[in-house]
Amino acid sequence: MSLSLEPSLVTPTARAARQSLQRWRTLARILGMIVALSALSKLPSLGYALLYESGTAWIFANSLMASTAAGCLLWWPNRHVAYDLRLRDGFLVVTLSWSAATLASAWPLMQAPLALGFSGAVFEVMSGLTTTGSTVISGLDDLPRSILLYRQVLQFVGGMGIVILAVAILPMLKVGGTQLFRAESTGPSRDTKLTPRIAGTAKALWLVYAGLTTLCALAYWIAGMDLFDAVGHALATTSTGGFSTHDAAFGEWDSPLIEGVAVLFMTLGGVNFALHFSAWRSASLQPYAEDSELRAYLRILLAVGALVGLVLLLSGHIPQAFDAFRFGLFMVVSVMTTTGFTPSDFHQWPPLAAMLVMIVGVIGGCSGSTVGGLKVARVQMAFRQGWREVRQLIHPRGQFLVTMGGQRVSESVVLSVGGFITLWMACFMLVLLAFVACGLDPLSAFGATVATIANVGPGLGEVTFTFATVGEPALWVGTVSMLLGRLEVFSILVLLTPMFWRE
Repeated sequence: MSLSLEPSLVTPTARAARQSLQRWRTLARILGMIVALSALSKLPSLGYALLYESGTAWIFANSLMASTAAGCLLWWPNRHVAYDLRLRDGFLVVTLSWSAATLASAWPLMQAPLALGFSGAVFEVMSGLTTTGSTVISGLDDLPRSILLYRQVLQFVGGMGIVILAVAILPMLKVGGTQLFRAESTGPSRDTKLTPRIAGTAKALWLVYAGLTTLCALAYWIAGMDLFDAVGHALATTSTGGFSTHDAAFGEWDSPLIEGVAVLFMTLGGVNFALHFSAWRSASLQPYAEDSELRAYLRILLAVGALVGLVLLLSGHIPQAFDAFRFGLFMVVSVMTTTGFTPSDFHQWPPLAAMLVMIVGVIGGCSGSTVGGLKVARVQMAFRQGWREVRQLIHPRGQFLVTMGGQRVSESVVLSVGGFITLWMACFMLVLLAFVACGLDPLSAFGATVATIANVGPGLGEVTFTFATVGEPALWVGTVSMLLGRLEVFSILVLLTPMFWRE
């Protein structure tokens, strides 16, 4: 004889508990698939090692199997659970996914020949997945190419986002696609759909991203890189990641042509990928011409690049005019797109030039791109809102609007942007204080904060090129800061509020 409860006898408390269990099991199912998916990042290095470097193949084989097994253990028991995710669940899944994928991807860097400690490996992987480009590794020229390829692939996967990749190629997620996409997307507007279905939008963005990366690799190869370096640097350029396969980075070639290719594709990586898709679909440049954020982005790049070049020239640091403006533009594009390729003498640049570069790194590129920072659209809105307040003081009864591209921006968006910048700057100050508490001097702490929370990569002072000497506490501060910047603070801060955890 079996007993069952009639629906009318199920108490609200029991019903809520059952729904809560279904929610957590659904989260575990999605998280398991994303962890298993992260195992794919080991396949290119495994294939390369099997073909050319059999001594490192076991590292990637073991890591691939471990990640796949961990993902399946989360997915299999919960594969039939159905629950409609809400937007707040999306924030939790995205944050957990990035954290879990980072931990699952750290194993290869902890093995020979790198043998990084746990803290260093997690920092390096988080830097790659968030396309920050900060590193604790030196001696790149002596490392096996399979390890170098792995670092480059991490940036490519992280550039468009782990969760967006999952939404694009795992339609069996079924639940929460829109919520996950919104939680992962960057910029003041997160609801733009390029196709009727959110999975189609994610696929469209990934196709554009992969296409640009392929073109970039071909351009590098034609410009003089060998095929391995061309592919590796293409993975780091369009993702705006900044890892290189050489310690000297682009100084390995000292070629204006190769640097020109980098400037072009870093700039394209900093453009809203929805614009790239619209231009491709319409076979027209009109979408670019009509976008006010893109125009502002290009103006800032050119103006600050010229200004930095002028500072380098007048200070005598680079006496040749062509080289001064060449390196000035390269560095400004590299940092504003938060890519982070850095000349070997950047630590010797005049302080004014270095600070100008750091400032544009905080601004970042366009919303909907692979870059970090505040985003140009938000900075535009903040300045226009400030100017509106000035005019309102002069004409108290006047009615002034904030516009973008000739269109009025709603007050809710203006308030949202103001709130975001306020919280972003508050997090910036907290991270800065945390780095100082870890023992960094003020200049290095400032550089480390810009490098991590804006996902820029290079810093100032002790962390200009590497975080290898900062100590484990500072590495963990940097790791959290990179994730905070990549998820644009809201996705993590919302998890810290008691309201989030109340049903």
